Amino acid sequence: MTTEPSARTAVGRSLTTGTLVAGLLAVCLAQIGLAIPATLNGLFQSDLHPVGSQLTWISDAFLLPVAVLELTFGLLGDLFGRKRLLIGGAALLAVGELVSATASGIHQLWAGQALAGLGAAGLFPTSLAILAAGTTSPAQRARVIAMWAALLSTGGFLAPLLGGITATYGSWRWSFVVVAAVAVASAAVSALFAVDSSAPEGRSLDLAGQLTIGLGLFSLLYAIIQGPTDGWASPSIVVAFVLAAVFLVAFVLAERRAKSPLLRLDLFRNRAFAVASVVAVVGMFAFLGTAYSVSIRLGPVQDQAPMRTALAFVLLNGITLVMLPLTERLLRTVAPGLLLGAGLLLIAAGDYWAATLPITDSSFTSLILPLGLVGLGFAITVSSITATAVNTVPVHLAGMASATTNLLRDFGFTLGPAVIGAVALSRATSSFSASLHDSALPQALKGAGAAVLEEGGPLAVNGASAASPKLAELHPLALDALGHGYSIGFVVCGSAALFSALLTFVTLHGRAAAQGE
Repeated sequence: MTTEPSARTAVGRSLTTGTLVAGLLAVCLAQIGLAIPATLNGLFQSDLHPVGSQLTWISDAFLLPVAVLELTFGLLGDLFGRKRLLIGGAALLAVGELVSATASGIHQLWAGQALAGLGAAGLFPTSLAILAAGTTSPAQRARVIAMWAALLSTGGFLAPLLGGITATYGSWRWSFVVVAAVAVASAAVSALFAVDSSAPEGRSLDLAGQLTIGLGLFSLLYAIIQGPTDGWASPSIVVAFVLAAVFLVAFVLAERRAKSPLLRLDLFRNRAFAVASVVAVVGMFAFLGTAYSVSIRLGPVQDQAPMRTALAFVLLNGITLVMLPLTERLLRTVAPGLLLGAGLLLIAAGDYWAATLPITDSSFTSLILPLGLVGLGFAITVSSITATAVNTVPVHLAGMASATTNLLRDFGFTLGPAVIGAVALSRATSSFSASLHDSALPQALKGAGAAVLEEGGPLAVNGASAASPKLAELHPLALDALGHGYSIGFVVCGSAALFSALLTFVTLHGRAAAQGE
């Protein structure tokens, strides 16, 4: 891990303004694409009528290729140049968003989001690697990483505003059209102004590693998302979990034997990098699980206006922009364990607070403080994770380290909607069934409620009972069941953040733990 980069790399080259703008615009674009579906869940539910887990798959159709392919794109950037990936990733994301904008059904929307996610999989690690490769000092790296994290959150900040405005004054389809236009602009900026860099020394394609991790992550996410719909004990779900375990073990074995591994497992011997990797998964699962719970609470459950959901996401993501000068200073002066732990504790506090809010409370003011705490915690945590991981490896391994950190962070993001959707919908289904059975409603109405539940799940019952006077008496039962389900979702997210905070405090005692290994 101490090999010096050769003259073919651009590691020692000063970071140009064009490269800086191209990298920051690329990560902002990728995050807009990732975050935009969450603000539109209510409109998807009313327009396309997804049933069961189909709504969850809209978000995860984008996130899955991001999580599965980031390591490969990090490697391809090291081998063939990062500028090409910035251009190609933005172009592919534009195509995917246009496919989504013209979707006539849920399956075309899935396909479009999967294509867009494939493009984002190239943008996330490449944008950070091309910026890190141009830095020449630890202080400059800290500044660039803070800016990269801020633009990551800027994308999360702009996406809900874009979704809210276009949905209010036009259609959800226009949201995807605007994102496609931004993607075209990003590709143009990268082509005209970015300075290429690479780090090809000793690296080559690792087909066995990519195949095994791809199949392993897909099997795991399929099992988690489809579990509530198909039944956790159904043969397809059991087989998916078994395949996930087999392929992930095979990935570890393949990487240990590969001459040029997709992921260098010895990176995890560094305690700071290993802890940051675990926190990247669990902590970011907590954050996006929270965001997903909020989007479902305000959209399909409470049927509030898209702009209300947009304001909630502004709280979750906008604080990072305000915090940018302070975050940069904290990255240089505060021990990483303390900084990471503090951010995660804030996320946990916000989640536990949100879990106490009754589902009948539709006022936005009730959400301001809990979501503000989660947003503040995320602002601190996302920069700390990236800095801890990337700053603890040699500069010529920045591509692999950034790709690994991005993969783990985005795998945590992918788990957020998957796990929280599974937990909340399973709980809501059980709660509604029990309440329906014990109620004094007419038998015919009970039968109708049970039929809608079996066909489309508790969200379908909630929507149908709110729209049809004949089913109106079912609405309080469905609303209460969903409220309990997503309250448990907030508790799960808070517990994940609390676990990550405790792990950080115990294992990272100070700056020396991160920089001295």
